[in-house]
Amino acid sequence: MQEQAFCAMGCTMHAIIDADSAQARAELAAVPGWFQDWERQLSRFDQQSELSRFNQAYDDTIAVSKPFMEVLQAALWAAQASGGLVTPTLHDQLVAAGYDRSFELIEREAACAQRAVGAGHIAADTYGSWRAIKFDPRARTVSRPAGIRLDFGGIAKGWAADRAARQLGRAAPALMDAGGDIALSGPRADGSPWAIAIEHPFEPGAEAGLLMLKRGGVATSGRGYRRWQHGDTWRHHILDARTGEPADTDVVNATVVAPSAVEAEVGAKVALILGSEEGIEWLEARPTMAGLLALADGTILISSRMHALLWQG
Repeated sequence: MQEQAFCAMGCTMHAIIDADSAQARAELAAVPGWFQDWERQLSRFDQQSELSRFNQAYDDTIAVSKPFMEVLQAALWAAQASGGLVTPTLHDQLVAAGYDRSFELIEREAACAQRAVGAGHIAADTYGSWRAIKFDPRARTVSRPAGIRLDFGGIAKGWAADRAARQLGRAAPALMDAGGDIALSGPRADGSPWAIAIEHPFEPGAEAGLLMLKRGGVATSGRGYRRWQHGDTWRHHILDARTGEPADTDVVNATVVAPSAVEAEVGAKVALILGSEEGIEWLEARPTMAGLLALADGTILISSRMHALLWQG
């Protein structure tokens, strides 16, 4: 087994391949370059990225790269599957909330007290505006009304995790952890499952559970991961599209298992945005998803299908 850790997309990435061959070593060495290329295309914090140029373009119809098209399709699927709760059209609302630069810069400026901000008004998304985005996958063109700017956020990370695991999996069984969005290419080389710890939100260093998975994806969304002070108010990056405000429910962390990291990312965000009661109901209604929710009062809720995935030792 070989491993590689590196930084990309504002997160720590961890790639693992379950083989010791030269081919596996070469594939693993290539992973940081893949993420560097994807970040140049998909980051809204890089003013020269493809996404930034897309958001700044005046044209109604814009030609895009294959990765951009794939992530856009995933993001629009997420909006459809979540009833608009997880949508790529919240760019302006995130900026208004103070998430207008990379989180590394937010943390650095907070530590140095270099940036003063007001408590500016946050407008709700024109609910359902994602429906106005049209695309032609063959021509690789995207049409959108003027004024719609995109943020791919966690969908881009989930897509990158899935893509990297799939590419690594051509050489040997692989696990890709893209800042908490985890994708598996399949079981380990000996056929056994991968062990994936769920961090306990209230007990540093402890586990809320240990997943034993052979395939699929895992994602955790939490209110404490990307958090900053905007004016006199603490805000986080998971917005409720219905209000344009950071989600305010009893769920602190939501961990979801699904067939892919993208699907798990969507499920985790929906569960957090809806809150524990509706969130568990939403997960239970989807046979391919399982979840564990950590609530503000310290309660841990586990969906029915999640029990079979947790180590019982």
